[in-house]
Amino acid sequence: MQLDIRLDDLSGSATRDLVTAHVAGMLATTPAESCHALDADSLVGKGALLWSAWADGELAGIGALSPWGDDAGELKSMRVTEAFLGRGVGRAILRHIMGEARARGIRSLWLETGSGDDFAAARGLYASEGFAECAPFGTYTADPLSTFMTRAL
Repeated sequence: MQLDIRLDDLSGSATRDLVTAHVAGMLATTPAESCHALDADSLVGKGALLWSAWADGELAGIGALSPWGDDAGELKSMRVTEAFLGRGVGRAILRHIMGEARARGIRSLWLETGSGDDFAAARGLYASEGFAECAPFGTYTADPLSTFMTRAL
């Protein structure tokens, strides 16, 4: 499968719909006070860069980078559509974002994901790409429903 991963301005309905589905999915399994997913307008408002992955004209997944200053950034809104789960789309998006972050001079990436069984695949993906668990960062606080991870680039 050939993926076309491109910077996305969130103006297209397919991408906005996937961000909306991502937030709804997080809220369906996580109490609001422990849910840190951002809607499309919040991603844009925070200056996040979002990439969308396409296969044969079909949206396969998304991932975002929220830069903090000059040399660090947070991964946000990593989501693969149901039709493309288990096909390497998440890994491809993650590697693309890491490459883009390096090119922008970012030296460390950080993320928050869930700690429950529903998030085991995500935690496994991040760990396999060199992310290690860490303490809460930025404005996050300790939460038994969250796992925090980081890696140097």
